[in-house]
Amino acid sequence: MMQKYAVDGNRGTAHGGTTPVHTLFDVEVAEKLDGGRLNQVAAGVLGALHVRNFFTEQECRQVVAALAEDRMGQYDAAVVGLRIKKLGPAVFDFYNNGSVADSYWKQAKEAEQQRTRLLAGSDPFRLALDRLDAAWHGGATTATVGGRPLFAGMIREMGEGAGLHFDEVERELPGALDETPLCQLAFNCYLSLPESGGEVTVYRRRWRPADEDHRDGYWYQSHLVADEPRVTVSPRCGDAVFFDPRNYHRVHANEGGGRRVTLSFFIGVSSTGNLLLWS
Repeated sequence: MMQKYAVDGNRGTAHGGTTPVHTLFDVEVAEKLDGGRLNQVAAGVLGALHVRNFFTEQECRQVVAALAEDRMGQYDAAVVGLRIKKLGPAVFDFYNNGSVADSYWKQAKEAEQQRTRLLAGSDPFRLALDRLDAAWHGGATTATVGGRPLFAGMIREMGEGAGLHFDEVERELPGALDETPLCQLAFNCYLSLPESGGEVTVYRRRWRPADEDHRDGYWYQSHLVADEPRVTVSPRCGDAVFFDPRNYHRVHANEGGGRRVTLSFFIGVSSTGNLLLWS
């Protein structure tokens, strides 16, 4: 009969000691993005990767200053129950029975045109894409639907936070992407932060069908993750955070002054090894 696994980290011995079980759900802080660490998040052996200075403070200031001059839309507050401003469409909002509504492509084009002016006349998403492409051995590009590139690189402002939820493209948009990714990551680069608050907490807990009996409106009830391992990341301006959004996660509300503004998108790892990006 096999030994029962231990959870306290004590090492086994040759004399029948327990076998250690490592949670493999820590946060790693890196001064530079590299493919090896990103691969660890994709493989599920890191809870989150926190990359310092993915954007410079000057780049962040330029984007946020220009953003104030642009009109931002927002998620439907009647649905999500919170005010979340955004620049750019989420493809999930336009999905219907395996296809993407025509109105999505018009909004995507308009959003890209707005965003190209934000970084001293250039596009902050393209800067992020180039840095990802340089770090990942297979390169990075946008995901497609019917051969058409999806919008990637939403800019969001969350002051009231976001409730407990998960994001999983094959549950939300089954069969829509031209290539089904092997796994999914979330990317958030912090362009502006409040005095306190605004952290993201990620739980080592995936969605289960029975969870639908524990909805809290748009979100899920917190008791689902009460006893789960978790990590909380408190970034600085310009930092980027990567995690697997198929794990339940939440964003804490702002405290004090300041704005929580991020450049955000999803990343899929394809079967050929390249990164696929969308919002």
